[in-house]
Amino acid sequence: MTAFIVGRMTIHSRDWMDEYFSAIPDLVARHGGAFRVRGGDPAALEGDGPLPDAAFIIQFPDRAHARSFWESDAFQALAVLRRSGSTLDAILVDGVA
Repeated sequence: MTAFIVGRMTIHSRDWMDEYFSAIPDLVARHGGAFRVRGGDPAALEGDGPLPDAAFIIQFPDRAHARSFWESDAFQALAVLRRSGSTLDAILVDGVA
């Protein structure tokens, strides 16, 4: 079953962004994934929580591919870089069967 990683990112500094965003699309693709949403300008539709600076949805063939990406050494190295200037909330969910 298709799986998605859904994330909300708050950006505190931009020093890390060029290196991170130049590497992440290829890494996602190597794990069978594809960005379905990647970017900024989130708009509130309901709720009163703070809006993130950016949001993303990455589609994978299944949870195993998604976890393989997330737990890979290459992604974890990029995650350390990302954490130097942002905060991320991310979840793994199944697609519609």
